Amino acid sequence: MSLRIDRVVTSGTFALDGGTWAVDNNIWVVGDDSEVVVIDAAHDAAPIAGAVAGRRVVAVVCTHGHNDHVTVAPELSTALDAPILLHPGDDVLWEQTHAGVPHAPLEHDQRIGVAGTELRVIHTPGHSPGSSCLYAPEAGVLFSGDTLFSGGPGATGRSFSSFPEIIGSIRERVLTLPGETTVHTGHGDGTTVGTEAPHLAEWIARGH
Repeated sequence: MSLRIDRVVTSGTFALDGGTWAVDNNIWVVGDDSEVVVIDAAHDAAPIAGAVAGRRVVAVVCTHGHNDHVTVAPELSTALDAPILLHPGDDVLWEQTHAGVPHAPLEHDQRIGVAGTELRVIHTPGHSPGSSCLYAPEAGVLFSGDTLFSGGPGATGRSFSSFPEIIGSIRERVLTLPGETTVHTGHGDGTTVGTEAPHLAEWIARGH
């Protein structure tokens, strides 16, 4: 199984709890030559639409509701005629950025069909209540949002986050995937499940 996976990197600001941070975000455009799913909608719609390049967009999926991952979701939804999907656990975060803008629920174990395969939704709360990963088993690829990075879990020292929850999510729902699974992250370089799995105890000892 060979999915076409395009990465777009956009830059902007992450804002929460009164603080702001300059960030570079990965956006993943996943599919084939005719249809795609867009994973996250960060900062700037134009390069994302450019990567879509006229293909049909099945959905704009938000891995979680932090503003830097949903910045241009409504704009892309309109421009690309595609639904926005977000786990209901992050509605409180969505409302901080896009108050009153409708979107459809993303649910654990939901299947999103694209390009002759399926992306399976894995709810992985911790970084935020609704944080979710997308797993393409036939391609051996996981899109982890901000749940798992090269080197450890996503940050949890902010509102609506929980270190014990993210550790539980990673231990029970991510590190149980095949070790050779490629992990495409929400920021920075990717990794594999097998690379990260041996370090779980270190992360727990380190804390958030």
